[in-house]
Amino acid sequence: MQKRNYTICQSCGKNLEYTDCSDRRAPPEDARCKVLSGWLSVSHWQGMEAVNHYDFCSFTCLQRWVESQIPKVPEVFLKALEGE
Repeated sequence: MQKRNYTICQSCGKNLEYTDCSDRRAPPEDARCKVLSGWLSVSHWQGMEAVNHYDFCSFTCLQRWVESQIPKVPEVFLKALEGE
């Protein structure tokens, strides 16, 4: 029996179950390349030999994740500038 794996969209939490392919056998019906068709995979380099891998079910989820990674200017600071 082949090992089952899971992937989770880093933005919305949608998850899918798949089976890894083997070089020795035909791809299973639920092969990763079939199940994740249309998904996006991102590799985020953290440093020497340190890479985080993320999966997203859509461009919208990828965009939400990217926007959440960008530092935001605190509202209190922006409001303080309004008076000037």
